Amino acid sequence: VQLQASGGGLVQAGGSLRLSCAASGGIFSISDMAWYRQAPGKQRELVATIHGSGSTDYADSVKGRFTISRDNAKNTVYLQMNSLKAEDTAVYYCYADIYRLWGQGTKVTVSS
Repeated sequence: VQLQASGGGLVQAGGSLRLSCAASGGIFSISDMAWYRQAPGKQRELVATIHGSGSTDYADSVKGRFTISRDNAKNTVYLQMNSLKAEDTAVYYCYADIYRLWGQGTKVTVSS
């Protein structure tokens, strides 16, 4: 059972990125899935959650800019990030609640 995150990179402020989290080896379609992030010197924080029902929750800091979605046929969860700000710079981690499993992280750097 593993999660593989990808899609990070360097982008200018105002730009967009889409992160992907590919799950394998388990049953993820019924699991709550989430994206967290950790900026340098800060604690890891919850960014967005998509529940097994498909409902979503977002941190106030990303509401209206980020969208979490899932494709159960592909066992993949996405995080579409628009209107990126310098303060979005962090390592982003995906998380599968059903297995309490973390992905390896993908780095996002937003230049101002």
